[in-house]
Amino acid sequence: MSALSAIYGRVASFRRSWYEGHPSARRRLATPVISVGNLVVGGSGKTPVVAAIARLLLTMGERPAILSRGYARRQGSDGVVVVSDGASVLVDVGASGDEPQMLARALPGVAMLVAADRYLAGRVAAQRFGSTVMVLDDAFQHLQLERTVDLLVVSAADLGAQMLPSGPLREPLTAARRADAVLVYGDPVEAQQIAGTLGVPTSFTVTNQYGAIRAIAGSPATPGDRRVLAFAGIARPGRFFAALRDRGHDVAGELTFRDHHWFTRADVARIGAAARAAQANLVVTTEKDAVRLEGVIGVPKVPGVLELAGGADVRWGVLPMEATIEPAGSFATWLQSRLRSGAGEERRG
Repeated sequence: MSALSAIYGRVASFRRSWYEGHPSARRRLATPVISVGNLVVGGSGKTPVVAAIARLLLTMGERPAILSRGYARRQGSDGVVVVSDGASVLVDVGASGDEPQMLARALPGVAMLVAADRYLAGRVAAQRFGSTVMVLDDAFQHLQLERTVDLLVVSAADLGAQMLPSGPLREPLTAARRADAVLVYGDPVEAQQIAGTLGVPTSFTVTNQYGAIRAIAGSPATPGDRRVLAFAGIARPGRFFAALRDRGHDVAGELTFRDHHWFTRADVARIGAAARAAQANLVVTTEKDAVRLEGVIGVPKVPGVLELAGGADVRWGVLPMEATIEPAGSFATWLQSRLRSGAGEERRG
């Protein structure tokens, strides 16, 4: 495995070096492009950061569009899928993927497009919706497209990680020097230390803010139950379980599924049974899981009557979460300056 990791690292380094040495191989959109990415596989918190940046761009008077590859979609497509035009969500989660669907629902005023070719998606966003800034989700390794700002979401754990397949690293840590800034879930001192270790001069911190539990579509309203059963199909479910406890919930049980898991009625029945066994009438999940769950929680028994697949005595809720990038004022000023000065210039890579 160590030998394979060494080979993988050399290939990743060669690929990045090749694009740096052949700038003409990178395509350029007419609008500024902000890339949000990471160095590891899964679970770094990129998508909440993308949402935070899109909201910030709206306050700046921009018309942002988010471009995603739509990982783990059930319905593949060779072209561009418009998930949202900024006014309405146009496709279901099977066609969009879970994270694009979640972003489309959470961000009115922001176009959401999915395509393997994000250059083509950006052209569509600009021509059809007048988008003025493109935000790339999970794109630090998407070297085919020129970007104006490269943001890298990192954690202290990344610094000791190994290359694939031995560990989660997609690229050697030296690739981080190509970022314009690192974003760290933690405190400013830790962020500065991580940025210094990676050779990146600029750092900001990310903080998650959680809202009150709300009902999932098809489920009765959820009262303020404190005893809950928690379940998640995300890369790092421990953060979600800890957030529930931090908010004062008695987490009577935890169920985990693989990241991007498509729930079935059997899964829902299992979750409902686990909740009853734990004497918890409320089950809670993440927003990302909720978009993959709605279609199987409740099914029509007869016209106009809903039967809950997990049992009528089980209520289903989701814990909303938003990320903020801090210091907020400094980040906004920095980003706006980068967009103005970087538009139309060559990027390092």
